[in-house]
This record gives sequence, structure tokens and C-alpha cells, in this order.
Amino acid sequence: MANINKILVANRGEIALRVIRTCRERGIKTVAVFSSVDHTSPHVLFADESVHIGNAASSESYLVHQKIIDAAKLTGADAIHPGYGFLSENAAFAKLCIDNDIIFIGPSPRAIELMGDKTKARELAKKANVPLPPGTESDIESLSEAKIVAREIGFPVLIKAAAGGGGKGMRIVHDEDDFENSIKAARSEAQNAFGDGRVFLEKYLDEPHHIEFQVFGDTHGNVIHMFERECSIQRRHQKVIEEAPSPFMTDDLRKLMAEAAVAAAKSCGYYGAGTVEFLVDKHRSFYFLEMNTRLQVEHPVTELITGIDLVSLQIDIAEGKKLPFTQDQVTRNGHAIECRIYAEDPFDHFLPSTGKLSRHRIPSGNGVRVDSGIDEGQEISIYYDPMISKLCVHATDRKSAIQKMIRALDEYTVSGVKTTIPFCKFVMNEPHFREGNYDTHFIPNYYQPQIITENSDNKVAALVSSILLDNKYKKHPNKESAPVNHSSNWWTKRQWNT
Repeated sequence: MANINKILVANRGEIALRVIRTCRERGIKTVAVFSSVDHTSPHVLFADESVHIGNAASSESYLVHQKIIDAAKLTGADAIHPGYGFLSENAAFAKLCIDNDIIFIGPSPRAIELMGDKTKARELAKKANVPLPPGTESDIESLSEAKIVAREIGFPVLIKAAAGGGGKGMRIVHDEDDFENSIKAARSEAQNAFGDGRVFLEKYLDEPHHIEFQVFGDTHGNVIHMFERECSIQRRHQKVIEEAPSPFMTDDLRKLMAEAAVAAAKSCGYYGAGTVEFLVDKHRSFYFLEMNTRLQVEHPVTELITGIDLVSLQIDIAEGKKLPFTQDQVTRNGHAIECRIYAEDPFDHFLPSTGKLSRHRIPSGNGVRVDSGIDEGQEISIYYDPMISKLCVHATDRKSAIQKMIRALDEYTVSGVKTTIPFCKFVMNEPHFREGNYDTHFIPNYYQPQIITENSDNKVAALVSSILLDNKYKKHPNKESAPVNHSSNWWTKRQWNT
């Protein structure tokens, strides 16, 4: 059994800072790595040591295997935590760590390789009796055979990259006329994104929910789950808002999906933190989507409902310890919601909004958690993901959690870039979301940017009116004759500068 004394965090931003915080609580020394544009980032300043690893482009810094290994050797780090993104699901990097006698805080290279390949993962899931959506069992080699399968399962169908995720290499095909061109486009995008142009075909589900289960395994053969997360609020097939538990879930469905998630993890001898993702149709039939062999962006909602520090547990497993609890001892409490605060324009197709974060004032209070990796005055760079922070809340029930999130979003103040805060406010107030009656088509079905604009304009108008009336009041020598504005509330309206 190993004893980890120093961890190099092979990542940046909020996840690097989040890992470093847990290390500090455990008394473990930390090493940050950074590119040229990240030299004053919070994770660099917060770590015990830091090492410059290259230019701004991730291909010249955070993605260069040997530079990360060299930094670990230089500083005497005995373990590497990859966070998420970058090298977290790279089997070759995990193996390189092991070959250099450095502990990789994550699953085995074999598990990463098997579950990272969508077609291999589907084969494993099938052997483990985990339900799969109708489609091709392996990558498409023959266009004519793929057309036959598409006709059999019925349009619309989904073309997906075999070697990656995040919406890249994915196409929805509504009729046969677009089939061939869509496959070509998906292959090209997959090749550019992952260096692997293989794609496969599956049935596109009606009113699908994206529901995932947090799983954890140890090196002694034990695997448990930590309940589900509802991740159906998405743009460009990428999550924006997550919650736990899912309002769509029933107790019977939760039990079946949890058992399937654990079976999928066991099928590849999994240990460490992982997430088994499913699509669930309107009839509550569920199908295996993929397994992410790392910590998820949305892991805080699971931490909030279970009270378990997932990063600390990752370190325990990497040290060779057994899971400290059985499945029956993992309980959930209350409801948690996460809003990803991106530097994106919700009024213009969520396009990235770069620039200096001239003002960044985060909310606080009971049950509010903000994981951020950027400080006021820093730049939102074109080189990396435009996430500013993850705003999470926890309350006794879903209704209370929604109200707490609305309060927290009202308190959140950002200037210098456009953000998804107005969109998150819209979602929290939208009737279908409040009722828990939504799926992955929420944005095309219900999102109305003009409503946000109208509400914002009304608040600005009220704020201007309040200032004008206040100035008029000051000019009155007799205070009793001054006009009174009963509707004005400066302390609320001054927050609307997002």
C-alpha cells in the first residue's frame, strides 16, 4: 500500500484548484503546472510549487506527456492527478506514469482504453447485460450495410464518434437523403478532434434524458455507486446545468440503472472515480451511452448530496486502500443543483466571449458553493474552455434548491465578458424545468432569449428611474414633499450588470 506525499496536478483552472484544496486538507504537498498565459492563475499561486511547461496552446503544454512527467520528477511528486479533460482519459499517459514509478490517480490504462473506445465499451456493456440502444455493434465500415440498419431501426438516427465525446463527430440524421453526407462529415470531425475517424450508428431516442451514475471502485474488486445526476440541460451536446437526484427518476428505475452502472464498471475491472452515462426515453427505458473514466465536471452535486469528498476518495484508492464504506452505507440527503458559469453569449448561440474579467463577485451563504479558477482582473483566454466557475447549491428539497440557486445567481456579478448567468436564471424560472418535466431538447423547445432581454431591460429601466427620483428627492428642500418610489429596490437591481 502506497503513501502519497506530493501530488502534481496535471490540469489548470477550477479543477486544479479544487484538487489542491483537498490535498491541503490531507496534508499532502502539491505541484502546479502552468502554461505561459497561466503564470498568475489561482491554482499556480495556491500550490506549494509550480513548474512552467510551455506556451499557451495546450498542444505545447498541458497535453505534452513528457513535460508533465519531467515536472513530477523535478519536484519529487510521487503521484499525478489529471483532473478532467486534457490527459485524464489518456491510456498512454496513465501507462507512462506507471512506467516512471509515478502513481496515476485514476483507473488502469486498460480500463481507460476499453471504455474510451465507444465500440469496445458497447461490446463490454452488452456482455454485462447492460441495455444498449438499437444500432450498429461496431464502427461503420460499409455504407450500404449502415443504411440497412438505419432503415430497420427507423429515422432519425444518431451517428457518433467511436473514440471521443463532447458532441464532436456527432450528427442527427432525419432521413436517408442526408445519411451519406452526414457520415462523411462526422468521420471528418472525429478524425480532426480525436485522430480517429471511426463512427457508429444508434437509434435517436424521443424526448431523451441524459442521466449518469457516479461509480467508485477499489483495487480489491469492490464497486459501488453514489446515485445519479440529471444532465439534460445542454447546448451543443454539452452540459450546462446538472442536478441530483433526477426529478425524472423513480425508485425502481434508480435501482435498475444503478445495478447496470456497477455491472458496466465491473466489466473492465474498474477502480477509482468513474461515471456511467445513460440515455432514458420518455417511457423510462434506459440505454448505455458511455463511461467516462475520470472525475466529472459536475461531481460537486454528488458531493453535496452524499457528503463524500470524491477527490479525497480518489487519493485513498490510488494509495491502495479499500472503499471505506459499503453500498448500504452510502446515503443521499436533500437536493443539489450546479450551474456552469461560462464566458459565453446566451443571446448569440452561446458563442465564447473572451476578454478581461473586470469584475467577479461570487455569491455566498448557507448551502452555496462556488468552484472557480479565475480571479477578477484576469483574462478569459481563447486557448482553453471558457468556464469561469461552477455555482452549486444544496437544500432540503428540489423546490428550495431552485429558489436558493435563483438567489445565488442574482448575487453573482460579472463584468467584462458575457456569461451564461442570464440563461441559468431563465432555466430556474422556466415552468417545465421547475416541474421537472424537461429533456435534452430543453433549449430548442423552451429557451427564449428575448424574455431575458425584456426582463433585463425592465430592471435597468427601474434602476434608472430610481436614480432619477433619488436625484429629484435631493433637490427638494422639504423632505415630506419629495416623491416616494415604493417599487424601487436598489440593492436588488444593482446586481443586474451581467
